[in-house]
Amino acid sequence: MTSRPDASAKLKAAAPKQGPNRILIGGIVAAVAIIGIVLAVILGSSSSGSSGASGSSALPQGATGTGGGIVANASTAKAGAPTLDLYEDFQCPVCGKLEQVFGQQISSMAKAGDIKLVVHMMSFLDAKLGNDSSVRAAAAAACAADQGKFLDYHGVVYANQPAQEGAGYTDADLMGFASKAGLSGSALTTWTKCFDAKAHLGYAKDVETAAEKAGVFSTPTLKLNGKDLPLQQLSQQYLTDQVKAATK
Repeated sequence: MTSRPDASAKLKAAAPKQGPNRILIGGIVAAVAIIGIVLAVILGSSSSGSSGASGSSALPQGATGTGGGIVANASTAKAGAPTLDLYEDFQCPVCGKLEQVFGQQISSMAKAGDIKLVVHMMSFLDAKLGNDSSVRAAAAAACAADQGKFLDYHGVVYANQPAQEGAGYTDADLMGFASKAGLSGSALTTWTKCFDAKAHLGYAKDVETAAEKAGVFSTPTLKLNGKDLPLQQLSQQYLTDQVKAATK
């Protein structure tokens, strides 16, 4: 299988900024100061974990269908709010950077109902990195969705993303993240049963397949009402303006 480069330069080249003074944001100031070559993560039709939809996995709460993303804020999305589709891989370092810079803003928009947030956790990096951490983490996040804790779990995974790409997540890591995401008592017990039974592993694989069929060829990818938001232009103000413009 041909190795595919990740998009590690993509967000660095995007140089996220905020406000009229174009102030560099967060912990990636040094990285975005250098104009890099934008690298796309090209997905082949033979990507690991995506050789076909399983069709047998239970769908997590909020899933839009077999292989569909998880609606993270179904209860709060306002009428007329645009749909923001977010495609990520839990092992993607650029996705980790995006979460550092824009994660809180996107989460706040979702909680306020200003957007309908649909998250598609992909797993193509498993093939490149020789592990299965992406698909297992995606399945674990899907189990958290059943307990109403998808965004919380999603945030904890990225907050604990290994510094070295490919180090991955052990089962013990993923189980520990559940408590850090606020799961406790019967909810934690139910999550653990879901995770141990691999209840949403098939669903996680289906998401990868569906993303490829939808023509998503890199992570992170953001689509607002189906239209790609260019990472090279992405800033907090730009995202706010685009959401306002797309609101009906």
